[in-house]
Amino acid sequence: MSETKAGFAAIIGRPNVGKSTMMNQLIGQKIAITSDRPQTTRNRIQTVYTCEEGQIIFLDTPGYLRKAGNKLGEYMIDLSVGTLSDADVVLWLIEPSSYIGEGDREIAEALKKAGTPVLLVINKIDLVQKEQLLGIIDSWKDFYPFTEIIPVSGLKRRNLDELIKCIFRCLPEGPLLYDEETLTDQSMRQIAAEIVREKALRLLNKEVPHGIAVTIERYHEREDAVTEIEASIICEKDSHKGIIIGKGGSMLKRIGTAARREIEELCQGKVFLKLFVKVRKDWRDNELLLRDYGYEKKNG
Repeated sequence: MSETKAGFAAIIGRPNVGKSTMMNQLIGQKIAITSDRPQTTRNRIQTVYTCEEGQIIFLDTPGYLRKAGNKLGEYMIDLSVGTLSDADVVLWLIEPSSYIGEGDREIAEALKKAGTPVLLVINKIDLVQKEQLLGIIDSWKDFYPFTEIIPVSGLKRRNLDELIKCIFRCLPEGPLLYDEETLTDQSMRQIAAEIVREKALRLLNKEVPHGIAVTIERYHEREDAVTEIEASIICEKDSHKGIIIGKGGSMLKRIGTAARREIEELCQGKVFLKLFVKVRKDWRDNELLLRDYGYEKKNG
């Protein structure tokens, strides 16, 4: 019987290439939130894939930003780059395009410094023809010394089995790092906050989402299997607060209803969700508030 393998696979790429969607598909459950807005993922989210061959701990990072417009942006850049040195293998996700931009060159430089094996994962192949895909592979294959190039569709689950095999080839032999039942290091409290933020991202006007955070003020699991949650949506301007609440509270109700339904699916029980909206001007440049909202730089 062969030894099991276990290790860390960091997922990196520019914003909106489908990192969180693919990670959710790989582990078979939604953990990371998704939307078509850049900077949807702000923290490093750890999920665990377990099979007979062993265990892959996926590290989903914020989309690689070229420039930080504020302290939150600096935090996200540091997190993306720092994760590379923690990984046994890096999955560099790109969209199916032959264009190699300045942001891609910066990612390549960061990867060279880390020295970690890199799999180039061409995502969203359901959007291109086979002939186009061959041209894209040809454009990228000499750009960086990739261990392998794997075309996939995270959304359609195409070629994900092959991707898993490629990842395991890069991992060290060793025992499982987590219990077989473990799916993530995120608590339900953290997941609930992210679900509320996802619904806000999807429903709000374009100028609002970058400036919002969500904090859980109260999370109580009652003996009758009902979960009571009170959450605050933090925004930066009074005008944004009005947009989030909506006419007669209509937008806040839509956000709350969508979030509650999804949290109930995960909890497999009834949820009472109460939402508040608070204004904290320029919170993305306030280190104290960033820590309060869960964006804290770790030492080491």
